[in-house]
Amino acid sequence: MEFALTDEQIQMQESVERFLAETSNLEYVRKTTNEGAVHDKGLWQGIAEMGMTALLVPEDFGGMGMTVLDAALIQEQLGYRTAPVGYIPNAVLAPIAITEGGSDEQKAKWLPALAEGSLNVAVGINESASGSRDGAGIKAEGGKLFGRSLFVLGSQDADLFIFSTTNGELYAVEAGAEGLDLSELNTVDTTQAVFEANLNDVTAEALNARDDLLAELIDIARIMFAADSLGASQNMLDQAVAYSHERVQFGRAIGTFQAVKHMCAEMAGEIEPSRSLMWYAAYSCSDVPEDRSLMACHVKAHISEISRFVARTATEAHGGMGFTDELGLHYWFKRIGFNRQILGGPEKTREQAARLQNWIA
Repeated sequence: MEFALTDEQIQMQESVERFLAETSNLEYVRKTTNEGAVHDKGLWQGIAEMGMTALLVPEDFGGMGMTVLDAALIQEQLGYRTAPVGYIPNAVLAPIAITEGGSDEQKAKWLPALAEGSLNVAVGINESASGSRDGAGIKAEGGKLFGRSLFVLGSQDADLFIFSTTNGELYAVEAGAEGLDLSELNTVDTTQAVFEANLNDVTAEALNARDDLLAELIDIARIMFAADSLGASQNMLDQAVAYSHERVQFGRAIGTFQAVKHMCAEMAGEIEPSRSLMWYAAYSCSDVPEDRSLMACHVKAHISEISRFVARTATEAHGGMGFTDELGLHYWFKRIGFNRQILGGPEKTREQAARLQNWIA
């Protein structure tokens, strides 16, 4: 049996890679995030023009009707370039939530705009995935929402917000709704926007066509963040290898030193098998749904661990320069750190994997 990407998937990923290489370079990321995390509209428009915002929108609503694996390949490239855009909430979670949970009217209203990239969406499901902090969590009463959602994925200037409640329901809230208060939430990573939402008697529309929709969204989001960290890890390895060819000590490039060779080889050895794990986890969402939740836990936990190792080792391979702003390695380092904890860290996801296999109660 051969499990590999199709020619079309490879070409799509390469097209996005070329586009981001030209648009989302280090100087662009530094300039864009200088004043805080953003969902950069200029870069997002370019991604939309390539059709990448339409991947998971059904064809009936102007989309391409493709799979989570296709989206994960795009997210890997966005992580490689630490692109400051909210692809996960806008192009992945929102289309799935509305397609599988929305009414005919909601689909007709929002899906075409999602496909063309003109609807900006933020998604707050972190409490449902990683557990609520004190005072956090949203409750629904009579079509109204009350409570607090932390680490909402996306930007505060979103046109539409999707929130999960403490009992597993999903609701959509339009921007400007009375009682919706948004505030900045700073994290270590300035390339991905998150914020805090406080809701008091906020009118909302239910997205509950399926009881297990929230669980599916959490699984897919975990896979996407794993793909993002995989891309960031590959970039840090590539930078370490390139630097080892350029940096000279004692009259020799440091890449000729056995210790540096071992560092780079070990990073590559951790990254390469993780890529097939990510592929299968994403593939399972559409083709092996019974494996989806377990694979989402495994890939999130495993890539969180190996990406932290790569981030540390690649920084060390640069010596003292690795810690400076000049090289900008910290953008990838911090993005990997954020991805590790959002929607549950390795300890949380491994515990859930154990429960799924009935190893613990």
